[in-house]
Amino acid sequence: MTAKTVEISDAEWQIMRVVWTLQQATSRQIIDNLAAKNHWKEATIKTLLRRLVQKKVLATTTQKRSFVYHPLINEQEAIDLMTTNVFEKICQMHVGSALQSLVKQFPLTKNDISALETELRQKYQTAPEQLPCDCLPTMHLDYHGCAMAKSKKNF
Repeated sequence: MTAKTVEISDAEWQIMRVVWTLQQATSRQIIDNLAAKNHWKEATIKTLLRRLVQKKVLATTTQKRSFVYHPLINEQEAIDLMTTNVFEKICQMHVGSALQSLVKQFPLTKNDISALETELRQKYQTAPEQLPCDCLPTMHLDYHGCAMAKSKKNF
């Protein structure tokens, strides 16, 4: 099963972060980490683990008397799908400002910044001067608040 077909809640993401970081984790490791970090009860964590196994996001094996959890979804793929899902929900006119806000808000390494600069320089070569609003399929909006009606047959 791929991440494209699975909804992972915010709480479930916390469990996945532990498993991705450790590459595999016993239920005790997950419980100890999340109980300390989030003050969650053991029963809550076990419920979330069971849901992730049911969703086929985690696999479980037993070693001696412990359950060991293995991710069935690659972390980067899951992150890419999650962020794409978020950006698909906003008007394409606001994607640039949303990205700028994220760059300002979160720490980045010099290597991250260099890679972003390279991507942006490449993208700049074919970038339009302005993106149309894509909020309403039957209207063409040059910018939010200024609609120029177009007939559906022009699309």
